[in-house]
Amino acid sequence: MASAIPCLLLCLLILAPHLGSSYRTGSINGGKHVITRDGNGLAVTHRLSPCSPSAAGLGQSMPSVGDASSRDALRLRGLLDDSADSRGLTIPSTGTPLVDLPDAPEYHVVVGLGTPAQNLTVGFDTATIGATLLQCKPCAAGDPCDKVFDPSQSSSLYDIPCGRTWEGCPITRCSTPGCTFRVTHNGSLVLNASMEKDTLTLAPSVHLRGFRFLCMEMMSEVPTDGTSGVLDLSRNHYSLASRVLLSPDTVAFSYCLPRGAESQGFLSFGTIRPELAGRSVSYATLHSRAPRRNLYFLRLTGVSIDGLDLPISAQALASDALVEVQTTFTYLKPRVYEYLRDLFRYAMSNYKVAPASGELDTCYDFTDMDAIGVPSITLSFEGGASLELGLEQMMYFSNPHNIFSVACLAFAPAPAYGSGASVIGSLAQAYTEVVYDLRGGKVGFVDNRC
Repeated sequence: MASAIPCLLLCLLILAPHLGSSYRTGSINGGKHVITRDGNGLAVTHRLSPCSPSAAGLGQSMPSVGDASSRDALRLRGLLDDSADSRGLTIPSTGTPLVDLPDAPEYHVVVGLGTPAQNLTVGFDTATIGATLLQCKPCAAGDPCDKVFDPSQSSSLYDIPCGRTWEGCPITRCSTPGCTFRVTHNGSLVLNASMEKDTLTLAPSVHLRGFRFLCMEMMSEVPTDGTSGVLDLSRNHYSLASRVLLSPDTVAFSYCLPRGAESQGFLSFGTIRPELAGRSVSYATLHSRAPRRNLYFLRLTGVSIDGLDLPISAQALASDALVEVQTTFTYLKPRVYEYLRDLFRYAMSNYKVAPASGELDTCYDFTDMDAIGVPSITLSFEGGASLELGLEQMMYFSNPHNIFSVACLAFAPAPAYGSGASVIGSLAQAYTEVVYDLRGGKVGFVDNRC
């Protein structure tokens, strides 16, 4: 009990600025969800935060560089590698890759589903398969089943009929009248799944009726972090992000990611444009990249250190840049990374060098310091947006509670299978509100929002 008291006090301190958040009534109009928001929206916590509603992070430390790198590698191979061997699980008849079944998403929120609402702790992802993925009852024998959705207890559940593509069923041949199928991998059953619709509750007065999701039953591998699934915020037509009815004054959604376990962010839908709320925002143009057109790509056009551009041609530097919430580090084209690394090392030549850690090869030992000065790094994008990174956005600390520890530059060369794409990881986005204006085809950045 004694150890729970500091966690409770910490959570109260983190939550205090957000307790006044409120929503106005949401509804449906013309098949689209209308959501309007006051305050800071759904509270976002890191999966290892003591304040995470899943409680999975109690007693755990932030991942090491090696652990974070391994997670990044698995994630990016699933997203960017289009070779036949990397496509993972698929939905029958469509070939849609199920490369990201819900397992330890980095950030958590709480939503309600069904009537009456069942509270579920879920992750959220901008790069899913085009459907919110939720674990449902019945569960496989012996698996925990207390944190999953129970369709039998919802009076508003709607089984999408087989073959109704206009309602979001991706298959035309089913084993039942509903949109149901089995997902297998190497000949073994992974799960039974069905496409359903029900009422999603984001706040007491915000109800999204007819919300489509993939209900996964009898899963052979269940999430180990206490979550029930993953909200789909991709560019797919059926994603939650795409179902928000937009006016000229609003954006589809925005989030501000916490830096680590001791802070909190937010996830908002249908919020007013930052510039109309008096906040300074810079926008980058959204791009599509085949075959993953459901992902959010920007065009990276510049990288600078303390205002000085890297000495590399614009053509050699430019690349598509994936904005990613489940990848920790930022990945640049190898040659661009080498220029950045070398200039950063030159600027940090007065500091004690530490051994490389995993794929991060530029590390420093700040343990005997009482002050640290690092050069700022700015990423620039087509459309005029820039993302300026401070100390905690560009460095990964061995002890996140103490900057006077060993830290590494949180950049690495992009993998070769990514076909030249860069990746803007979650650490670089921390503290920044990232605004997804799908109507205007752009993504915005607002500094210091959480």
